[in-house]
Amino acid sequence: MAGTLLLILMLAPAVAALGCILFRQAHIAEWLNLGAAVVSFVAAIPLAVLSAGGPRHYWANYILIDMPGVWIALCAAIVYLLASIYAIGYMRLLSEDEKLWGFYALFALFALTIFACAVMNDAGLYWIAVELTTLVSTFLVGFERAAESIEAAWKYIIIVSAGISLALLGTVLFYWSGSFVLGPTYQMTWDVLREAAPKMNPQLVTLSFLLVLVGYGTKVGLAPMHTWLPDAHSESPAPISAMLSGALLNAAMLGIVRYLVIADGAGVGPLARTTLVAFGIASLLIGTLFIVRQNGVKRLMAYSSVEHMGVIALGFGFGGPLGVIGALYHMLNHSLNKSLMFFGAGNVMRSLGSKDISNLRGVWNRFPVQGALWLAGAVAITGAPPFGLFLSEFVILRAGLIQSFAWAVYIMLVLLIVIFVGFLNHFRAMYFEAEGRQAAAPISAWCVAPMWLSLIPLLILGLWWPHAIWDHLMAIAQVLAGAGS
Repeated sequence: MAGTLLLILMLAPAVAALGCILFRQAHIAEWLNLGAAVVSFVAAIPLAVLSAGGPRHYWANYILIDMPGVWIALCAAIVYLLASIYAIGYMRLLSEDEKLWGFYALFALFALTIFACAVMNDAGLYWIAVELTTLVSTFLVGFERAAESIEAAWKYIIIVSAGISLALLGTVLFYWSGSFVLGPTYQMTWDVLREAAPKMNPQLVTLSFLLVLVGYGTKVGLAPMHTWLPDAHSESPAPISAMLSGALLNAAMLGIVRYLVIADGAGVGPLARTTLVAFGIASLLIGTLFIVRQNGVKRLMAYSSVEHMGVIALGFGFGGPLGVIGALYHMLNHSLNKSLMFFGAGNVMRSLGSKDISNLRGVWNRFPVQGALWLAGAVAITGAPPFGLFLSEFVILRAGLIQSFAWAVYIMLVLLIVIFVGFLNHFRAMYFEAEGRQAAAPISAWCVAPMWLSLIPLLILGLWWPHAIWDHLMAIAQVLAGAGS
């Protein structure tokens, strides 16, 4: 059953992409992509439930269905569905019908590569899957063909590819360190590396992990390797910005977490965790500084992604059951919340014809319904109650105190307060300062519906943390034995 669901999860976007290429019609392509997103989401939910029954291996042990990977796939499937709904209304505003079939083909392939990252059991194949996400999404970042979009796409592929090259070097060194234990040739699965870790050379594992952390950390957008992220997220079409922030970054973080377990097994966990915590704090600091002084509305959302990836890095770096649970819950809430924020930003930008916060005024009066949704999302993204990010950040803070990272907890608290004030100050200006003279273009219901679909579960997950989800995340923490120790 699990194998069938996995096949459905992967085949749905693949078939949609093929259909888009064959028909080359915008309206057919948008429905094919939406259908694939619905099918993937429907498959991901029972797959998450079945993954609790233990890991399953397929295709000569190269494919793995386990709880951590399926959780990442579920978060990605949620964003893929929301973004696919939103894209129908948003992409029609671009008047690029002759190119939309290509957009949706790439969109579906982008989702497919993210799903592939989540289920790769071989460290080398995982690296290939991450690199494929870069190759596919580069064309989506530059889809609008404006000078800024092309520049952002080039910056994205150059910086991320440089980082991924370091991750490849780290992967090779991990393989080499394992060869002293397992022989010159072996299958480099996560379980094999984990079992061999206690006998690996600690110094070599440390070097390997640091290379992998910097390499995949570049893809995650951890500071100071984050420099591609503000441009790519701000210049992409809004549904792609949501996918980049809410799905891709989680998939890259998964690689860091899997290698962190190996570092724990090799006895170098304290150094590895402290380094990850340092990157998390740096990301929070950089995010805070640029959020306070930002004038581009989508760049504001992009630096918020840097901040929240830092929070997730802190959760995994702190470790312990609470750290892992908080980080995983934060992934889900951030996926929902950042989708909402990019959808709202895309609506306002397209309606008022500007990306600059200084030109976006009177949002409350112009868009009372979607304005209220976007403002609620802004409160939520700062980690304020009663939304899901408040609970996940609170759990991560508790984990930091328990695991003797009090210094990082205090810095995190101060920076979160500054972010709350700075972020909402931008929204105060956009909502309550005098309106400009520009007329507001109407926004399709396709662009408003996914905002509701993002906000409602985000609010529910803040008011009520279901025991089933808590137990599921606790089980994932136990699966990641090194991360849960």
